[in-house]
Order: sequence, then structure tokens, then C-alpha cells
Amino acid sequence: MNILQINSSARSTGSESTRLADAIVARLTGANDVTLVKRDLAITPHPIIDEKALQALFTPADQRTEQQHARVAQDDVLIAEIQAADVLVLGSPMYNFGMTVQLKSWFDAIARAQVTFRYTEAGPEGLLKNKKVYVALARGGMHRDGASDGQVPHLKTLLGFLGMTDVQFIYAEGMGYGPEAVLRAQADAEAQINAVLA
Repeated sequence: MNILQINSSARSTGSESTRLADAIVARLTGANDVTLVKRDLAITPHPIIDEKALQALFTPADQRTEQQHARVAQDDVLIAEIQAADVLVLGSPMYNFGMTVQLKSWFDAIARAQVTFRYTEAGPEGLLKNKKVYVALARGGMHRDGASDGQVPHLKTLLGFLGMTDVQFIYAEGMGYGPEAVLRAQADAEAQINAVLA
């Protein structure tokens, strides 16, 4: 089993979403023969899509400059990682009611027409199929199933668009309400992990 872990907190240390993602991976690796690829987007952030990136992506490969080849190659690495993965584990904190810019840049990099999705007469088809996804969510407030949760619907849409529909969310909420609330959120998240990976 090939596991790809993406940590998307802006914090390289002390991140609750990363801690939970690590706990999920530890449970998965403890019972299986696995290969783990871990990418921490705080340590190695992926460049955002800008005009130069778009120009590189939309220039035919045989006409790209050296700089354009290098830019597209950065995305190619991330695409190869997700294509090879059987299991994806995302550490995803909520920032301002959504995902981090680090994670959005990762999705922007891996969403490539004719490679990870395509448009058909029946509509869009995701090409990253048959993957199990675990998402470790860390939130300061309480947002689950509420109008203020812009994170989970966006993640479901992006993952589903790319063909990843077997998704399990692990919630650690109320982290901003003080030490006791943090302990409750951590215990609740651990119980969810135990239930999902029993």
C-alpha cells in the first residue's frame, strides 16, 4: 500500500492537523506493509498559479522555454505522487472558514485536464480513482455541518472532481476555546480515528 500524506498547515511544528494526520498514518502503517511519501507544505510550499505558470501549462511541451519546463515539472512531481498513492491522508486546518492557501496550491497543481480529470459527453470525469482519503481537520471554532463550514464542502468537491469519492473526515473542533477544550477535541478526534480504523 502506498500512502501519500500532505500536511497543509502554515506551521511546520505544533500543528494539530499534522498531529492527527500523523496518528492516522501511524494506524495505517502499523497493520500493513506500506510505502509512505510525506509532503509538508509549510516546509516546501508549492508555488501558486500565476500568469507565468499558466503560460507554461498552456504552452505545448515542445515549445516551452527552459523556465517553463521547470515550472511544469514542479507540478508533475505532485501529480506523480498522487497517481501512485493508494491512500491519501490530508492534514487540513481551517483558516478563515476554508482550507489553507498551501493546500489550495497543491490542488491547483494536481488538477490537470486529460491527466487527473477530463471532460466527457456525460460531464467531468475524475481520473484519480480507487483511492481511500482520510482528512484530518483542525478548527478553532465549532463548524461541523454548519453554514460556517466552507472547508469540507470545498474539499469534497475538489476530491470528487478528481475521482476521489471514498473520503473520511476526522474532526478536531473548538481548539480555540482554551486548554480543556483542546483536550476534549483531541480525545474526540482520537475516538473518531479509532472507530474508522478499528
